[in-house]
Amino acid sequence: MRAATSWELQSMLAPFVERQQPVEILGSGSKSRIGRPMQTAASISTASMHGIWMYEPTELVMSAHAGTPLAQVEAELAGHNQMLAFEPSDIGPACGGRRGTQTIGSVFATNSSGSRRITVGAARDHLLGIEAVSGRAELFRSGGRVMKNVTGVDLCRGLSGSWGTLAVLTEVTFKVLPAPEKTATLVYLGLPDDIGVELMCAAMRLPFEVSGTAHLPQSVAGRLETAVLAEQGQSITALRLENFEKSVDYRSNAMQAALKVYGDPIILGSTTSLEFWNELRRLSILPYDADTCLWRISTTPMKGPKVVAAIRRHMPTEVYYDWSGGLIWVEVAASADAGASDIRRAVAVHGGHATLIRADPAVRSSVEVFQPQSPLAERIVRGLKATFDPLRLLNPGRMYANL
Repeated sequence: MRAATSWELQSMLAPFVERQQPVEILGSGSKSRIGRPMQTAASISTASMHGIWMYEPTELVMSAHAGTPLAQVEAELAGHNQMLAFEPSDIGPACGGRRGTQTIGSVFATNSSGSRRITVGAARDHLLGIEAVSGRAELFRSGGRVMKNVTGVDLCRGLSGSWGTLAVLTEVTFKVLPAPEKTATLVYLGLPDDIGVELMCAAMRLPFEVSGTAHLPQSVAGRLETAVLAEQGQSITALRLENFEKSVDYRSNAMQAALKVYGDPIILGSTTSLEFWNELRRLSILPYDADTCLWRISTTPMKGPKVVAAIRRHMPTEVYYDWSGGLIWVEVAASADAGASDIRRAVAVHGGHATLIRADPAVRSSVEVFQPQSPLAERIVRGLKATFDPLRLLNPGRMYANL
């Protein structure tokens, strides 16, 4: 079922509320294989609710219907030399979905954020206002067109990252930023994981406004489509600088001097830099493979290598680090539990959160896909669920088996 307007979605959902039948909520379906498998009576898609209905470049604000393709949003912004600063990642292809099909609604529903999150915040930090339909089939709005407009509970933040389990987003209003005039990437070669993470953290402490950091071990770096890097045959530690051309040139030279102890980097210009960082956004270095499982682990940056080392004591892995080591993408061989027991043990010891992104449906139904909640967090989530979706009809069990 495809709703074209908010009121149509409301009328589609109302009979299921009356009959107390669960419903799958999705946009284009690019992330439909992420989360626990669900048993629902029907699927309702917002993909037909598309179009940008308000864009004011001088005010740096845009409003779009939830089903608007992200590609359309970014193309419109590029025409005015602007961007979504949090550079949402496209994780659908890593789970067997099609590249470039995600919608702007799904970006905020899943709080999808890329490498620039370390400096500008997550997707939810850029969301200004929403229109949505709750699990009661009630239409509601929250927020507006400016940041300082919230009194009481900030529903925008509460719904962002809820994966359609609380309400169905129908419209989103968000802030945008000017695109940088120039991008440069300093690439250091041959560093082991712990030294690569050390370098990234050192760079972030310098006053040079680094906007992205990533470390790819040799085996993963060899998968890059960016030929100048794949041909190096070594691990890659990348530091991104953005802004006006003169500023980037000055900061690049100053940073090379400050980090001289780590060696002399390769300098990538704007075109090659954009190619490389877009590869990371698409997770193209960790492509879909039915024989592997994929985990997303968030932890304290300097503890990233320790988490990986703890996991590798039990199973071989392919990894790459983003967010200065605070975000780790971990690929492991397919197994009965996708390595969940050992991975969650490693995360429990060193701190962090682990989410199973790719695995067989039977595996996803038998293990915790999202990070298990603390008693306090679970109590808060249950309270939100009782308010927005008391009958537990929207994407039931997708995040947690009992919700």
